[in-house]
Formats: sequence, C-alpha cells, structure tokens
Amino acid sequence: MTRPVIVVVGAGPGVSGSVARRFAREGYDVGLLGVDEEQLVTLAGELEELGAAVGRTVVDVTDVEATTAAIQRFGGFADRIDVLHFNPSAFREKDPLELSVAELLEDVALGVGALLTAVQAARPFMSAGGRVTVTGSMAADKPWNRAASLGVQKAGVRNLVRSLDTTLEPDGIRAVTVTVRGTLSHEGAFTPDNVADALWSAAHQVEADWQVEVPYAG
Repeated sequence: MTRPVIVVVGAGPGVSGSVARRFAREGYDVGLLGVDEEQLVTLAGELEELGAAVGRTVVDVTDVEATTAAIQRFGGFADRIDVLHFNPSAFREKDPLELSVAELLEDVALGVGALLTAVQAARPFMSAGGRVTVTGSMAADKPWNRAASLGVQKAGVRNLVRSLDTTLEPDGIRAVTVTVRGTLSHEGAFTPDNVADALWSAAHQVEADWQVEVPYAG
C-alpha cells in the first residue's frame, strides 16, 4: 500500500512549511506548490530528511492551467491525494478608500479563487477519507481596515470551504478551515508549528462530530 499524500498549495517557510513537516513526520509523502524556488528546495530537503518523498513545482496558483497541471501530476504520480492543504493569501496594506476594484479582485483570485482551482484539480485523486484543509484567520471576523482585502479573502475562503464540505461530504471527503485567532509569532501559542498541529487535529476530527470551521485560540 502506498504512503498517504498531502499536497500543500502556497508552500513556503511559515505555516505551510510547518504543515508539510507535520504530515511528513506522520508518514505522508508531500507535493509542494509555491512561487519561490529557493524556499521550495529548502523545504523539500527538510521533508526528505524526515523520510518523505517530495515533489515540488514553482507556480503562480492564480494560473488555473498551470496549477491544475501541477496538482494532476502529483495525483497521477502517486495515484492518490489524501489531504489538500491551502495556505495562500495576499497582504496588501491599503484601506478601502485606497484599494482599487482591480486590486481587490486580484487578491481574491489568490486567496479564494485558487482554492477552487486546487480542489477541482485534486478531486479525481481523492476518495472517502480525503480532506481539504485551509489556513483561516480572525481577519474574516475582525478585519483590519489598513489591509481591507485580507479580510475579504479570509471571509470568502471560509464561506467557500463550507460549500465545498457540503458538496464533498456525500463522497466521504470533508473540508475544514482553521481560524487562527492570533498573530503568528516565533514564540508562544501562535508559532507556525502550533498552528500546524491545530490543522493536523482538524483534519483528523471524528467525522460524526465534524466541524467545518475550527477556531484556534492558542
């Protein structure tokens, strides 16, 4: 039997990297999609040291065709995707009077639309027990006006996860967003590793008691 596979969309040095390492320690092989080749190479090396087989692709995840092709390559190689983790969001420091419609839509394409692309690409390789996990944020409920598009992205992606979960549930696949109710830091409760632990736990909820949104308050 092949090892389980997680595909991490928006892979980098923060929460997404911690998620990749957390799952690798549990015996998962890992597919990485990200925009920074150097970061992907470094992360891939760390995962291989943990015993994971790793695939990596440099891709702009707002590019529907390229992202779809990358995820399908991962799924086709392993013949399975057990967990799809989605991490991207755009941080643009502009308040609602400075933010243009074009900028807002560009950010939403990354922070929300790319999840749709990723799930549609991964779905043929997912079966009962499969999971979609998303890094959420308290910005969905308490947006900072100086980064107005971030709140829109996080509220939108949480809403989309609910629709995805309802759509996928009949096939035994579930979706969940972990709402991080704090600021990421190098120490304390909100380190990327601690958030990754919360995402691991959310992905492994008892299905009978499934929560589509899991708050993480430290």
